[in-house]
Amino acid sequence: MASYSLAELARLVGGEVFGDASVEITGVAGIKEAHEGDITFLANPKYDSYLATTRASAVIAAGNGESPKPVIKVANPHLAFLKVISLFTGETPGQRLRGVHPTAMIEASAAIGADVSIGAYCYIGANARIGDRTTILPLVCVLDDASIGADCLLYPHVTVRERCEIGDRVILHAGCVIGADGFGYAKDGEANRKIPQIGVVRIEDDVEIGANTTIDRATTEVTLIKRGAKIDNLVQIAHNVVIGEHSILAAQVGVSGSTLIGKNVTLAGQAGLVGHINIGDNVMVGAQGGVTKSVPANMKVSGYPAREHSCARKIYALWARLPELFRDVKELAKRVEDLEKRK
Repeated sequence: MASYSLAELARLVGGEVFGDASVEITGVAGIKEAHEGDITFLANPKYDSYLATTRASAVIAAGNGESPKPVIKVANPHLAFLKVISLFTGETPGQRLRGVHPTAMIEASAAIGADVSIGAYCYIGANARIGDRTTILPLVCVLDDASIGADCLLYPHVTVRERCEIGDRVILHAGCVIGADGFGYAKDGEANRKIPQIGVVRIEDDVEIGANTTIDRATTEVTLIKRGAKIDNLVQIAHNVVIGEHSILAAQVGVSGSTLIGKNVTLAGQAGLVGHINIGDNVMVGAQGGVTKSVPANMKVSGYPAREHSCARKIYALWARLPELFRDVKELAKRVEDLEKRK
């Protein structure tokens, strides 16, 4: 079992120890679940009360405060905890066993890089390219002319459709589909005629895409996920969408076709965006926000239809009073009616 002193961990994360720096740490855990030997972290003030009851041997926090436990003080506890976790997580899937499983089917024209791992019952299509050190776990399908960069990790049941392009260090979680046809139809009387989707999906470096997320190929040209974007499970990204650098899309977000999303944008869970709008850099959309028009950079919006967040909060507060206001209006109407009858 790996073991590190608190002083060693402080050097790793660039923090300062308050308390006994010789405490030995053998694991990591959340503040409520931790046991003796674990280190935990405190980044949200609503968990302050758990400091008195946690069984962790030490805490990573932004201040030494009144903690009864030794503390590593850092500016960003969440980031520091991430670095510590990496010491205890061990090997990533596929690191130990490299090479190609005998049940994998790889077309002769496919180009497979050095030190690649391809698991059981995978299919790699004609002229597909797999970069060095990439790990492809069982039951993955990479179709013709698709390309996967170096140091990628594809979990089971991932599908990468033909001609789509995946950059380096990309993680695709189980069941996600890259490059399904965009949802495009033209009316022919009452019939819906399918519009051929001849574009591709391009995913740049250091992107992570969650389980069962779908990213549709462009009608023409490209659906683009830019460098460093992080996309949660069960997200739908339609054809010709652009997601900017380091943007975050939480679970069940839906982005309609040809919408352009800037860099460092946050779309909270179940946010929905109509098509053909622009979302500026650094925008934040609250959970279940319904965005029906373009949003300028640096705004926070929420509600349906999405409005500036402080305005939306006032509207929600008034909604809670609607039964009371309706009763008051009804009483006032009756009084006016009584007064009119007395004339």
